[in-house]
Amino acid sequence: MKGNAYLALDFPAWPEAKDFLERNGLQGVPVKVGMELFYNEGPRFIEWLKKHDHDIFLDLKLHDIPTTVKRSMKNLAGLGIDMVTIHALGGSEMIRQAKDGLMAGSLTGYKPKLLAVTILTSFDNKTVNDELGLQGELQDNAVRFSELACQNGADGVVCSVHEAKKIKVVCGSPFLTVTPGIRLPDSAGDDQKRVATPALARANGADILVVGRTVTNADHPKAVYEQVQKEWEHGSKP
Repeated sequence: MKGNAYLALDFPAWPEAKDFLERNGLQGVPVKVGMELFYNEGPRFIEWLKKHDHDIFLDLKLHDIPTTVKRSMKNLAGLGIDMVTIHALGGSEMIRQAKDGLMAGSLTGYKPKLLAVTILTSFDNKTVNDELGLQGELQDNAVRFSELACQNGADGVVCSVHEAKKIKVVCGSPFLTVTPGIRLPDSAGDDQKRVATPALARANGADILVVGRTVTNADHPKAVYEQVQKEWEHGSKP
């Protein structure tokens, strides 16, 4: 059951995540593992997911001095993950070192994709201007971070759907745009401000969707996940 929609396993521990996947017939779907789950369980859960045919997006958003990030990425590359994140705010040298670490740690020849987080989908323009001190429109800042990431070896960015099209124009079609904040039309936005439907994501040039509570809080998670995938494939609500 592969596809472009990565299911966010936003659970506190392995038993809950494993039970959710098995109980709802979601074996083999692409998954995103974030900080909460990885810091609690470590590599053993990644190994279990790989054995059960899940593509893995490891979303740790590393942001530290370049040497530390390089060494961390070298270790993470050995897990056989498909994608991993850093913060674009770490700057050009950190991005380059992160890529070097991934290349050095990929002993099997498979190279994980390096993604740079631009502006979190929980931020709006006021937060970016008043709290982060970044001038101008949020979308322009996201595009600027994307260009920085592209120039320094990243394979793509994590951005909202609303910035994806402009990022493609600036960075080129092969540059990946991974878009969280995906909701079906009748779903709540929760703490994310820049949300979008799968159909809008496809129209705006997103390559990969990340969907979380829309599926995990649903009465019938598998059906909702399949609906997200269908809307993405067909460009409209089924």
